[in-house]
Amino acid sequence: MYSNSITTVLVANRGEVASRIARTATRLGIRTVGVYAESDRNAAYLDDLDSAVALGDDATSSPYIDHELILDAAQRTGADAIHPGYGFLAENAEFAAAVIERGLTWVGPPPQAMIEMAGKIRAKEIARASGVPVLDSVTVDADPEGSIERARAISTPLLVKPSAGGGGKGMHRVDDHAELEQTILTAQREAISSFGDGTLFIERYVESPRHVEVQVFADQHGN
Repeated sequence: MYSNSITTVLVANRGEVASRIARTATRLGIRTVGVYAESDRNAAYLDDLDSAVALGDDATSSPYIDHELILDAAQRTGADAIHPGYGFLAENAEFAAAVIERGLTWVGPPPQAMIEMAGKIRAKEIARASGVPVLDSVTVDADPEGSIERARAISTPLLVKPSAGGGGKGMHRVDDHAELEQTILTAQREAISSFGDGTLFIERYVESPRHVEVQVFADQHGN
């Protein structure tokens, strides 16, 4: 969510993304504040920011994902907005809500939108309800055998896929319906291990796809 009265934005990120945000904000006449962990003390991206706050040592954990450290840095530097860039806190609904609760402008999607779109199954439901064509799919519920039976209506090859997470973890191609039971067990274990959520769905596997990703932007004025 954006405000038309941002004067100082804290960029809660590092590297090239922080530089890009800082350069754009500077062109718009907005003061920029950066953050850095100890290992980034001499990083080049800090040169693009008007000032920067040290977050501390990152030898054992990343201070870039510490909510209180980031919010405290914003408060101490007089920032009235936080831009998370991508990665780190960019898709963290809890952090976005905390930013808004502190009276700051969150430069990103509303927390509820993050919650709604966090799981692929719910995201597909929203897309389908909006008239967007989606692949046929079956959610693996408490009755795996019933789920497998419903999946037989979808022609192979199939893709067994976790609803949570990303990066291809827990995804498995299935070329024969007879392989589904064992594949589901394997995918659930991997999904729980990687994302803490074993919810799966089965959809048609698209061979040799063309991936086109669309970014959708909105503001607080109905645009």
